Amino acid sequence: MVAVLSGLVFVGAFLAAVGVIAATVAPQWRRIAALASGQVEPAFAPLSQLASAERRIAVRRWASAPVPAGVRRLRAAA
Repeated sequence: MVAVLSGLVFVGAFLAAVGVIAATVAPQWRRIAALASGQVEPAFAPLSQLASAERRIAVRRWASAPVPAGVRRLRAAA
């Protein structure tokens, strides 16, 4: 009886582990297969894209900022 109960516990634990592994791997199986066949993933660099976007925003803010009165006077005098 103890052997049967032990077997059921271990079979249940095994099935739970297999289910968790399957649930984790199933959404990524195409990516895993592609990597296993030697295909290289494109680089993922969101920080460099963020940096360039922030520079664009800073340039737009700088370009739209009002010109100080002293600079306007100097430009008018030139």
